[in-house]
Amino acid sequence: MLGPLTRWWQGRRDAAALRRRPIPDDLWKRTLIRYPFLRSAADPQGVALRRMTSLFLDRKEFTAVAPLRLTNDVVVAVAAQACLPVLQLGLHRYDGFVGIVLQPDQVLARRQHLDDDGVLHEYDEVLSGEAVQGGPVMLSWRDVRGSGRSAAEGYNVVIHEFAHVLDMADGAADGVPLLPPEIAREDWQRTLSAEYEAFVRRVDADEDTALDPYGAHAPEEFFAVASEALFVAPQGLRAEHPELYRMLARFYRLDTAA
Repeated sequence: MLGPLTRWWQGRRDAAALRRRPIPDDLWKRTLIRYPFLRSAADPQGVALRRMTSLFLDRKEFTAVAPLRLTNDVVVAVAAQACLPVLQLGLHRYDGFVGIVLQPDQVLARRQHLDDDGVLHEYDEVLSGEAVQGGPVMLSWRDVRGSGRSAAEGYNVVIHEFAHVLDMADGAADGVPLLPPEIAREDWQRTLSAEYEAFVRRVDADEDTALDPYGAHAPEEFFAVASEALFVAPQGLRAEHPELYRMLARFYRLDTAA
């Protein structure tokens, strides 16, 4: 628990950051129009989210790969979406990294995989985003820019990658983030494993799913994909995965489908 002196110091620091990084009214209104999932019944004008977005912009370093330019619209769009998962958890959840790299479009990454027989396979993987331990977080601006339209499909690359950031906070990318005391790790793992295994069976059977089939790759991807849906398409998540929905809503402290 923070002491009075620490709270006073943080208040002064945040007030200075808000003065350095104000978000103009017209820019914020455009952001809410482009990405309507940023609005909530509890914060319809995004007052709390707008404040946290300014603090995020003050603490993080953005880099753009040419020909993309870092305009105010670009960085605010990324920052606001990144803040959504930690709106109730606190911005300190992202203290483990600083850098954000924006690519104009998806990128090809060279991968290597050693199979069970000891044979090394090399292949190219198309990436819309990537989060690594300690940063930076890489994002495709094309995917970020289109996230207002792709929300209906439960897809959001920013929330996906920042869910990975939360997941890796304990040093392991395994679908288990740092949990509050009221959520037992055993309960989380039991629910996640059961939901993941059932989801993999449905994807293997070519069934239509509310969640992105990419979540069947691994438990950590399932957690990230489910986190996307919680914030941009919660009704579908709750309908197909009620137990998973309740667990995620407890963790993020937001009943987004209510």
